[in-house]
Amino acid sequence: MYRRSWLRMVILSMTSAFLSAQDEPARARRISQQAIGIDAHIDTLQRVLIENADIGRRSAKGHVDIPRLKEGGMRAPFFALYVPTYYKDAEAVRRTLDLRDAMQRVLDAYPLEIELATTASDIERIVASGRIAAFLTVEGGHQIDNDLAVLRTYYQLGIRAITLTHFRNNDWADSSTDSPRHNGLTDFGRQVIREMNRLGMIVDVSHASDKTFYDVLALSTRPVIASHSACRVLSDIPRNLTDDMLRALSKNGGVVGINFGSGFLAQKSAAALKTSISSMAAAAPDLAGKSLDDYSREQHTKDIRYEPAEPRASIDDLVANIDHAVKVAGIDHVGIGTDYDGVSSVPVGLEDVSRMPNLTAALLKRGYSETDIKKILGSNFLRVIREVTGR
Repeated sequence: MYRRSWLRMVILSMTSAFLSAQDEPARARRISQQAIGIDAHIDTLQRVLIENADIGRRSAKGHVDIPRLKEGGMRAPFFALYVPTYYKDAEAVRRTLDLRDAMQRVLDAYPLEIELATTASDIERIVASGRIAAFLTVEGGHQIDNDLAVLRTYYQLGIRAITLTHFRNNDWADSSTDSPRHNGLTDFGRQVIREMNRLGMIVDVSHASDKTFYDVLALSTRPVIASHSACRVLSDIPRNLTDDMLRALSKNGGVVGINFGSGFLAQKSAAALKTSISSMAAAAPDLAGKSLDDYSREQHTKDIRYEPAEPRASIDDLVANIDHAVKVAGIDHVGIGTDYDGVSSVPVGLEDVSRMPNLTAALLKRGYSETDIKKILGSNFLRVIREVTGR
């Protein structure tokens, strides 16, 4: 009798464990669908403008389109209006407007699927309706052409965040991947930060030099973000944040979005990323207008912006960066900034945005609660948007 009871208990225990394992993917999908789903940086508009990609339809190309955003539960992406630094002065403004027009074409073509969001309340309303909330950012301070009037015009066009630098310094802020020129922010750079605070635009310090980072945090009266960076202690590249920077960002009330690029996540991949950055930063043609756009199309086609596909990081490498950022900055200051469509080497198992439930499953396995996972998948960035935009 005792042996039969013991055997029954063993069978029940094994069955329970089996069913629990079977339920884990479903649980991960449910959490992903319940989360607000903010990705603080995607470069998908490059594909729309240069390749004429129709992101309203599912595609085998690229990392992101509307159907895959919905499938992955990432319903509030930050669409980056990225203009390479070889676009100078008014040319950079022109190219930014071309990208804004590309976004508008998507919005006009698919009004039942996607809508522009400029506040946290917009994001909540649009996501609740089952649509994608498009939040717009400018990726590079050179795109304002040293003119606060251009900055204000971008605000009127619905842009609500600016990444201060890209691979090169601009005239008012130093980049993390260029030789220091200004020792951080210039006086005009400080004017830019103050005006962004006044308008209600998010200041993004990804790509900024360490000195620029600290200058911004000393000045900004609003929370600051690092939209697509990771942890320098795990991959020693200047684009990543040190532990001191993570603590400072936390004290500011900001959020770091962990980048999915393999070189950001794992030291084994860092050398390839550094080579890619050097190649991109070296490209500076003396062209304008259509000739410059043609050159940009050629570079995009050759993927000189992307690090080689190997060696790839793993989901464990990504979770290690999330874990470290959470331990140093706190659970309220970590999010996702995939850099999808801006990097080609992404973790195995996260080949496109539809695979995001795989990250949720990995976080569950690591012991994260549903509440904390939802913070990482959007609630933390939503808080910053509300604090900066006021709604």
